[in-house]
Amino acid sequence: MKKTNLLHLAMIVFVVLSSCADKNIMPNQTSGDPKQFKNPYPVGSYEHFTAEPTYPKTYNIYKNSELLAQTDESNSQLVLDLGKQRGLLMNGDIVVMDYPISSGRSSHPTPKGNFAILEKTVDKKSNTYGIIYDVDNKVVNRDADIRTDVVPEGGRFEGSPMRYWMRFTYDGVGHHIGKVPRYPASHGCIRGYYTAMPIVFSKVKVGTRATIR
Repeated sequence: MKKTNLLHLAMIVFVVLSSCADKNIMPNQTSGDPKQFKNPYPVGSYEHFTAEPTYPKTYNIYKNSELLAQTDESNSQLVLDLGKQRGLLMNGDIVVMDYPISSGRSSHPTPKGNFAILEKTVDKKSNTYGIIYDVDNKVVNRDADIRTDVVPEGGRFEGSPMRYWMRFTYDGVGHHIGKVPRYPASHGCIRGYYTAMPIVFSKVKVGTRATIR
């Protein structure tokens, strides 16, 4: 076979393989242009939600509304995924809600393992972390640790709010409303998105299983 024919054949094979490669794009991947992404799963399904290119960084919350209505403290559990920075409210083995979280930063890592909720409190303030004010009520330290930072004479320490508090450990790790910047940023607790936490709180009890992975 002539060299020109071999070259022509090689170019045809390359084009065919290239076109086939685009058809094998996996969920959460695009061909370089997000506008070309076609989600293969039914709209409204959990598979569709997690296959979107913006997942898991999105602030969007997935809800299975029908199953959420059937979920209560008798059949719920929590799964908190530190890698994806997502919290899952489960009914058995089925995801009922998937919402954004922010876990402990590298200097204050969140422990992994199997836990149970030890305490539930709607209005809670930290005994350790918060803001230090001086005598004139001006902020001295916005990221204070009362164990190591000094409160000036006449000043005060105000613990950070941790509403919808769910305690996992006796040394202060829990789940509560807080800023969720889409990366680990806390002092060890797992912050949850403000619109999700009241729902999650209402569906669990002291003793509910919580898996941190």
